[in-house]
Amino acid sequence: MLKEFKEFAFKGNLVDMAVGFILGGAFATVIKSLVSNVIMPPIGLMLSNVDYKNLKYTLKPAEGDKPEVAINVGLFITDLISFTLLALVVFIVVKKFITAFEKKKEEKPAAPPKQEVLLEAILDELKKR
Repeated sequence: MLKEFKEFAFKGNLVDMAVGFILGGAFATVIKSLVSNVIMPPIGLMLSNVDYKNLKYTLKPAEGDKPEVAINVGLFITDLISFTLLALVVFIVVKKFITAFEKKKEEKPAAPPKQEVLLEAILDELKKR
């Protein structure tokens, strides 16, 4: 069973997929930081010095040791922009890969099967007779 697991776990596709997940997670962190620290502050400055991290609607204020109940609109807007940028980048990367694979397919003309070639040769011989 351990041998089968090793064969499964170390197949090329599975390792490539794991690397993709790790890089995707790291890339998502970078995009999140870009949006939170670079994009949102100027937008907040343009919109009357609004700090989106603290933009929220309080439904019930904190009482004693109970925390407040609030809808964090600013964090949602920040996450929505992060998701949109990440989705755009992934779309562009996937589109480039698809285009590259299509070009490779176009470059290689498909060879006809051997049976088809033999049948065509036989038909040519029969036509000559």
